[in-house]
Amino acid sequence: GIIRDELNNYLKPYGLFFGPNTSTSNRCMIGGMVGNNSSGTTSIKYGVTRDKVIELKTILSDGSEAVFNEINSTEFKQKRVGNSLENKIYQTIFNELSNEENQLEILKEFPRENIHRRNNGYPVDSLLKYEEFGGENKTINLAILLTGSEGTLAFTTEITIQLDNLPPAKSMMVAAHFNSIKESMEAVVIAMKHNLYTCELMDKTILDCTKNNREQFKNRFFVEGDPKALLMLEICTNSDDESNKLANILIADLEENKLGYAYPKLIGSEINQALELRKAGLGLLGNIVGDDKAVACIEDTAVEVNDLPNYISEFSKMMEDFGQEAVYYAHAGAGELHLRPILNLKKKKDVVLFREITTKTAKLVKKYGGSFSGEHGDGIVRAEFIPLMIGEKNYELLKRIKHTFDPNTIFNKGKIVNPFPMDESLRYEINREEPEIETIQDFSDSLGILRAAEKCNGSGDCRKLPEAGGTMCPSYRATRNEKDTTRARANALREFLTNSTEENKFNHKELYDVFDLCLSCKACASECPSNVDVAALKAEFLYQYYKVNNVPFRTRMFANNVKWNKLGSLTPTFTNLVLNTKITKRIMGIAPKRSIPKLAKTTVFKWYRKNKKRLLSQPNNYGEIYLFVDEFTNYYDANIGIDTIELLTKLGYKVNITQHEESGRSFISKGFLDKAKEIANFNVNLFKDLIRKEIPLIGIEPSAILTFRDEYLRLADDKISAKKIAENTFTIEEFIKKEFEKNNILASSFSAQEKTLKIHGHCQQKSISSIEPTFKMLSIPINYSVTIINSGCCGMAGSFGYEKEHYELSMQVGEDTLFPKIRNTNIDTIIAAPGTSCRHQIKDGTNRNSEHPVSILRKALI
Repeated sequence: GIIRDELNNYLKPYGLFFGPNTSTSNRCMIGGMVGNNSSGTTSIKYGVTRDKVIELKTILSDGSEAVFNEINSTEFKQKRVGNSLENKIYQTIFNELSNEENQLEILKEFPRENIHRRNNGYPVDSLLKYEEFGGENKTINLAILLTGSEGTLAFTTEITIQLDNLPPAKSMMVAAHFNSIKESMEAVVIAMKHNLYTCELMDKTILDCTKNNREQFKNRFFVEGDPKALLMLEICTNSDDESNKLANILIADLEENKLGYAYPKLIGSEINQALELRKAGLGLLGNIVGDDKAVACIEDTAVEVNDLPNYISEFSKMMEDFGQEAVYYAHAGAGELHLRPILNLKKKKDVVLFREITTKTAKLVKKYGGSFSGEHGDGIVRAEFIPLMIGEKNYELLKRIKHTFDPNTIFNKGKIVNPFPMDESLRYEINREEPEIETIQDFSDSLGILRAAEKCNGSGDCRKLPEAGGTMCPSYRATRNEKDTTRARANALREFLTNSTEENKFNHKELYDVFDLCLSCKACASECPSNVDVAALKAEFLYQYYKVNNVPFRTRMFANNVKWNKLGSLTPTFTNLVLNTKITKRIMGIAPKRSIPKLAKTTVFKWYRKNKKRLLSQPNNYGEIYLFVDEFTNYYDANIGIDTIELLTKLGYKVNITQHEESGRSFISKGFLDKAKEIANFNVNLFKDLIRKEIPLIGIEPSAILTFRDEYLRLADDKISAKKIAENTFTIEEFIKKEFEKNNILASSFSAQEKTLKIHGHCQQKSISSIEPTFKMLSIPINYSVTIINSGCCGMAGSFGYEKEHYELSMQVGEDTLFPKIRNTNIDTIIAAPGTSCRHQIKDGTNRNSEHPVSILRKALI
């Protein structure tokens, strides 16, 4: 199959695209979109998937092949003659839908015709448009019947779809802010008179969730105040002036009707950011802490747009009666909102409420002649309500159609007809006793490690591919195996922590295998809308697992690398010679093709002690900082540490270095959390009286310095001091950017020579900090042309890429995006990479050298 966005990327040079646009478009397959008749944000302009399906090649339940496409009356008649299963299908459709009583029953009970989003059972109402069934169409296409059938009728092997011309290039979005959901619903009726491209809703619950998501917080830049609801109203035309003119007319209409209090206008990349915010809606709901969750049961009801205000008003009153405050978001312009009650399905009373709310909502939708499922399909949750929504007689008709297609019920049993009950086979055992699981890390922000794993709601953002941007999830991008997704790891851990009978619930080889290919990049901590931090879960798992299992020799060696490097640094030349031999690699389990990083001739600490008097005698007009000399810079990249000290000193800063411990990064990655905790406590105790707003802590290697802002908050006993230090801890790029913006650092201090630079950002930098400060810092020299490589993860991930069984995957991750982009870069272009692992991987994978940004800036200093 093919992913929707990948298809559109391929089509773009031809000026074409596939219109239906789900929030999961960067990972959903076209086959899945046909299976449940997907629609998405653009349906008000381009229709739903059913409108686009031309032909389906299928395998029927008896193993025979059938092609469903548009046929005329003569062909339809011919198809009904014979004894094949395909002949019987056409004969059944003819017999059932040419029956006048059946036709009247369908017209009477199915959703109103102008509700375009309608996935209620099989769309036999759409077939009534054929002339032999009372309609005006001269042709019939049973592919319409199969689209939205959720795989219950046939197995589809090939799909032919209709494409559209790309939309007009010039668009503008009005982000209208409202003080209530009711007000926003009234605004939808007005807005939909303005020929909109999209009309999407986000409510306060969703907007509040964006505040706690690192990635989406950046995308809410346009939100003014604290709106109860926000409508994203997009206009597309062929010119900026025309878009602006139409946007102003729209705003004037809303203001005239006294609807809304703010109407910021967005253009270009701002629109993409707003839409990303909206797309993250489902996943963001996983950020609700605890067992109460926004539950999918009535999530895509659709009514006529004009009925929307009254429908939502009645729905809200009903929810109040249930003591509920629902979540509202999504496709307001199509009359469909994602409505989710907040329930705790671990408790019997809420499971009862789950059914009661669903039942009452179904009856309310039926009252308005609406569709109980506008786009997501009936599935298990809504299938048992199909008789209510379309009438018992029509439901019996669907059962007869299903029986003809699939007499032995081999296709997707329990969906659409003869459904499984909605409240059976739930994820959680009802009224269970919650297991108490002690951890060395503090997971209190999620109410424990089990709930940290339960935050995954299956939205599948971790299945997006490199073309979609971002980093999550590098192992999945390389293997394309579900086992290697963030989702799989979180759910496997949840399952074992819930149901394991082992005394140590982490003691399962299956969990070890599922976490094995996790690179601990931490992309999931920011890019997953639910902020599922698999790196933290993996570290805790390894720590608990190694309590009752032997720790491999190589794991101990890598975890204790500082101890060995300290010894090796006494004779660096000899040590480097020994480490890069074949026998050493074989003994250590290191991939033969992998080069070993070389120890520097000196360490940063040694150099600083030797030069301290000279350095401290320099003017420090702009204050002082403490430099955290991490273990990687100290032993391998001492030149970078020296560049940092020299640069800051010459720019007028006093650089202090104290005898701190290593960061603990290797211990964390390898699961030695007891050792990491000792280090965290030592460093927090050391720095708590030294670091404050006026004297920040600055670091060079992202994975090391950022432990103060991430893992130390889970590990340190003194939480208050750890948090204070975290708030005043910065990467060197963040610090220089901040000082440049304060005019303490001037562009005139640097070379005016022209240079071209490209930046590859470190994964943990992108997750916990941002690559933007690196871009800003390297842009200080006036003639430096800087771009950021959209490169994802490099694949090295500390020791991961050295391990012989992980080497090939490590290189595959690099080949996914980074390596080709480096190879296609002009040889004169400087490659900047803040991460030591990244620089090593770039060298091994492309034979190109890369530099730390601080060294590049140091060279540019006049």
